[in-house]
Amino acid sequence: MNISSYIKNVCADAKKASGILAIATSEEKNKALTTISEIIQRNCQTILNANRKDLDKASKNQLDGAMVDRLTLTEKTISTITQGIREITKLADPVAEISPIQARPSGIGVAQMRVPIGVIGIIYESRPNVTADAASLCLKSGNAVILRGGSESFFSNQAIGKCITEGLDKTGLPPEAIQLIATTNRDAVGELLKQEEQVDLIIPRG
Repeated sequence: MNISSYIKNVCADAKKASGILAIATSEEKNKALTTISEIIQRNCQTILNANRKDLDKASKNQLDGAMVDRLTLTEKTISTITQGIREITKLADPVAEISPIQARPSGIGVAQMRVPIGVIGIIYESRPNVTADAASLCLKSGNAVILRGGSESFFSNQAIGKCITEGLDKTGLPPEAIQLIATTNRDAVGELLKQEEQVDLIIPRG
């Protein structure tokens, strides 16, 4: 895999998708979130099987107990993830929210309107639940997102990401609006940071 070309393509696809997502209605976004939640719950065992691969790798690499705890998924934690996504559907849509109008000395009324940022890149480590949480919050706020989880949770993240992609596709929103970097190559992060024309904000988490 040519990492540079791969990341450029991911970012270009995200940029195109961001324009569509930015004008999606609350109903469309909430329907996608609900569908994603249902698909994750339905694929619980598949996700747990993927998580087992990560845990086996963690054992071989002798990761410390705290990291293994953060990495571990159970049926209960997956239910918590899906419940969290459903809770996000209940939040007010921040897009196009207008602040109270303030009168200026000239007599002109001025207000602020919230709009999506565009494309957000999020870099995070071992917690697979962050994949669903970050994706859902970005979707709700009309932002496309590129997720780069830690290598220790690669299989878990990819399994959750596949559910997210399916949910977007089924509800008519562009699957490219939420993408997971499909490589553990460390160069991918460096290439992502270079995409200033395509990525509007990078968030390192943890």
